[in-house]
Amino acid sequence: MSDHSLVFDRALGRSRLRRALAGGYPDFLLQRAAGDLEERLGAVLREFAMAADLGTPLPVVAPVLAGKAGRLLRMAEAEGAGADLVGDLERLPFAAGSLDLAVSLLALHGVNDLPGALIQIKRALRPDGLFMACLLGGRSLQELRQALLEAESETTGGVSPRVAPFADLRDLGGLLQRAGFALPVIDSETVTVRYRDVFGLFRDLRAMGWANSLIARCKAPLRRETLLRAAALYAERFADPDGRLPATFEFVWLSGWSPHESQQKPLRPGSAKARLADALGVPEIRTGEKPGGEG
Repeated sequence: MSDHSLVFDRALGRSRLRRALAGGYPDFLLQRAAGDLEERLGAVLREFAMAADLGTPLPVVAPVLAGKAGRLLRMAEAEGAGADLVGDLERLPFAAGSLDLAVSLLALHGVNDLPGALIQIKRALRPDGLFMACLLGGRSLQELRQALLEAESETTGGVSPRVAPFADLRDLGGLLQRAGFALPVIDSETVTVRYRDVFGLFRDLRAMGWANSLIARCKAPLRRETLLRAAALYAERFADPDGRLPATFEFVWLSGWSPHESQQKPLRPGSAKARLADALGVPEIRTGEKPGGEG
C-alpha cells in the first residue's frame, strides 16, 4: 500500500489502545455489539470447531460463542487485552483454511487496508466458514464532526480532520463481494448515546483509545476557544429537549461465507418456472408495452 493511501497512524492507535486498556476501557458500546452478535448468531444453526476473535478490544466475544465454538482464539491488537496472541488486523497470523468462524467487533474501522484485511479473513476461513463483524459506519459522530469543523473554521480560519472518515454502507457491501465472500449481507443500526455535555463524549472517546489518530491530523492541541465554540455549537444544533446531547454511533454489520458447493446459488436469468405477474394476480406487461393499451 502506498503512503498516500494511509489514513490512520496505526502505531499511535495501538499505543492509545494500550493506555485505554490499562486505564479501564468503558465497555458500553462493545457490550451492545456483543448482544447484537449473540442475536445474529442465534439464527445460525450450526457449531464451529475453530473460531477466532479478531481485534475486539475487550474479551466480550467468548461468552457469546459459548456452546457455538469448540475452540476460540482471541487476537488483540495491543497488550493487556487478555488475548491468546497480539497481532495486526492488516497482517493476520492465521494459516489459510484454518478457521470455521471469524468475528470482529468495533475494530476493523481503524485499519488502513480494509479490502486487504477482508481478503485475509476470507483466506483464513475453511470452505463454508462464516465471517461476521461490526464496525463503525459513516454516520458515526456526525454531530461532533460538524461542530468541530465549524468551530475551527470560525476561530482559526481553517480546518483540519478531527473525526475519522468512517466507511459508507454501500462501499462496505462492495468490499465484501470483492473479497470473495459468498452470500454477503450488510446492514446497519444507529446507536445513540446521550451526554450532559460534549466533554463527557470527549472523555469516553479518549478512554476507548479513539482520540484522533489520523495521519493528516493537526499535531497542535485544539485551541481552548475552538473547543468552547464547538461545545456551544453542539448544544445549539443537536441538544435534545431536556438539554442532553446525543452522539450517533452507526453500527455496520458485515457477514459472509467462504464459498462452498453446498451453498445456495442464484438462479440463472430466465430459469424461473412461475411468473411474478401470476403470483401477484395482475396482467403481465412486456417490455415496450404500455399499461391499458397497445405498445
